[in-house]
Amino acid sequence: MLFRALSHRNFKLFFSGQMISLVGKWMQMVARAWLVYRLTGSAVLLGAVGFAGQVPVFILSPLGGAVADRHSRHRIVIATQTTSMIFTLVLAGLTLAHVVRVWHIMVIAALLGVVNAFDVPARQAFYVELVGRDDLLNAIALNSSMVNFARVVGPALAGLVIAWIGEGWCFFADGVSYLAVIAGLLLMRLEPFQRPQHARSAIAQIREGFRFVAHTPPIRALLLMLGLASLVGMPYAVLMPIFAEDILHSGARGLGLLMGSAGVGALFGALTLAGKRSVDGLGRWVAFAAMGFGSALIAFTFSRHFLLSMLLLVPVGFAMMLQMASSNTLIQTMVPDELRGRVMSVYSMMFMGMAPFGALLSGAIAHRIGAPHTVALGGVIVLAGALLFYTQIPRLRVHARRLMGAAGSGT
Repeated sequence: MLFRALSHRNFKLFFSGQMISLVGKWMQMVARAWLVYRLTGSAVLLGAVGFAGQVPVFILSPLGGAVADRHSRHRIVIATQTTSMIFTLVLAGLTLAHVVRVWHIMVIAALLGVVNAFDVPARQAFYVELVGRDDLLNAIALNSSMVNFARVVGPALAGLVIAWIGEGWCFFADGVSYLAVIAGLLLMRLEPFQRPQHARSAIAQIREGFRFVAHTPPIRALLLMLGLASLVGMPYAVLMPIFAEDILHSGARGLGLLMGSAGVGALFGALTLAGKRSVDGLGRWVAFAAMGFGSALIAFTFSRHFLLSMLLLVPVGFAMMLQMASSNTLIQTMVPDELRGRVMSVYSMMFMGMAPFGALLSGAIAHRIGAPHTVALGGVIVLAGALLFYTQIPRLRVHARRLMGAAGSGT
């Protein structure tokens, strides 16, 4: 069944709340990028705001992972979602009052990044509590589908709202949308949390998580490939306002449609994974998806026609999501439960935490050589990394099967 994870009541509540909340989040992300570019016209500052919003994930995720392995993940996610709502509404108030400055946006982006450093590891590790191991693959794929449905709808709505009544109302809509996911979390019925007995300090636990990743070849390789794609490939989204305004001359509506096109592709990628019933062959999926991601990015940079650019962003989103969700699934089937939060914190560092460095780097490079050449260079590097990863698959497969057997995945 394509939607079998939705047979679990708790996951259904989580899924429904997140569906609404993530539409608001994508509206906020597009509106924030557009507001920064409208205020400054600077590729460097676009990259700087992206850096401020995501670098806390890189720095603090290990602590977030340790917290997720020591405390109730359910309560952690409620707290992080509530805090994110408050910060987003503050940004909405500043923008609607016409007093917002770039430094306001940067500070609030950084504060949301701190929250995400605790939210993402806890939320990723929480899936297994919602559906169990048997439906974990489907739950991750459906969650990715939900994220990318929001990615299609959110940017398109943002483009319309920005053009109609301004960026502030996008931020307000995002803040209000958090109420849906918070309500879903509060309605869940979960087993009472059993606090684990830890003889070691949080620092020792963080080290244990890093040691496990460093000495586990399949997980290490997946995370390095993901980190590379995040560092040099994902910044294409940060530079998208430049493509929309200066290259394709399509304005805010065009920005929303371009981001939405990548979201359509990513939605199809997630649904493709949702239809898969086992993890067999997912390592090759990761390699081919990364190759496709790099190749599609290169092709996109040659387009100077808006409709063609929209079409080329569909495979960009498809391949990116297939790589990310397949990597997430493989890692979660190999990691033991007692290390899940810490390993997923390293996943957060690679997927979200490398992005700020990529955003800052791409902004600086784009300032010198232009956005198209910057994105094309990233695509070439992703493609080279994917080819190297593909050559390592036979060796990694032996280790992966042993880990899955030890973790009780039954594959």
